[in-house]
Amino acid sequence: MRFLSFTLANQDAGSAKFGALVDNMVVDLGARHSHLSDLREAIRQQALTSLAAEAATCTPDYALSEIEHLPTIPNPEKIICIGVNYANRNAEYKDNSSDPDYPSVFMRTRESLVGHEQLILDPPESDQLDYEGEIVLVIGKAGRRIAQADAHLHVAGTTIMNEGSVRDYLRHSKFNVTQGKNFASSGALGPWMVSSDELDPFGELQVITRVNGEERQNDVTSNLMFSFRYLVSYLSTFYHLQPGDVIATGTPNGAGARFDPPKYLKPKDSIEVEVPGIGILHNKVASESIR
Repeated sequence: MRFLSFTLANQDAGSAKFGALVDNMVVDLGARHSHLSDLREAIRQQALTSLAAEAATCTPDYALSEIEHLPTIPNPEKIICIGVNYANRNAEYKDNSSDPDYPSVFMRTRESLVGHEQLILDPPESDQLDYEGEIVLVIGKAGRRIAQADAHLHVAGTTIMNEGSVRDYLRHSKFNVTQGKNFASSGALGPWMVSSDELDPFGELQVITRVNGEERQNDVTSNLMFSFRYLVSYLSTFYHLQPGDVIATGTPNGAGARFDPPKYLKPKDSIEVEVPGIGILHNKVASESIR
């Protein structure tokens, strides 16, 4: 089942809802279950299986044209991101081409992400806004020190991120990338989460990124240096993973910074990140106004 977070068109985020996609229409599950405040709470309550069964028998409430997408999980406790995880991407770094012993890990804030079909903002402080298409794991069950063999018990499903980056701000500090990864509305998460019973998060998945229709990234998870099972296990060594936490698992080569000259995003650019079996996350770029 595909689960999503949304508001009705022209309403503010304070009226956030969650539901399921059935026959390309939206079933409002929150309206039917007032004790479930949002999709994160539905995951925490281990309610997805029963909600999916219910949604399949319901008359849908809204057409997709009647909603505005929020990030799949609008309020995760943790947004965990993995850097340089595809082997071909690691090879792009000529001064650091040997395989790392452990994954690169950094965090994003909620305000840095928008939903499907929402505008990604190009900040006035930089002309180096870049795209990064990524497959995202959504944690379904809390856990600490999770064995790799048990990782599947802790993943509710998968979604997609455009892990947008402001490249020159990534280099402001010698040892971290926080600044360049957290500009407001610089990335996107969506369009929905596909539950693990429908799409195996640990099977081979593909991620493709297109900018204005031009394919820029295309790779498969068999080329990961750190598998999804390993990531869940490793991250749970120091994090207490919680339902609704999201893990962006790394981007393939082909980001705009790697072209000569670089192909950074500009206002009106259109970005699609596709993961077959999940769908397409689509956003356009707009200039961020200065207030």
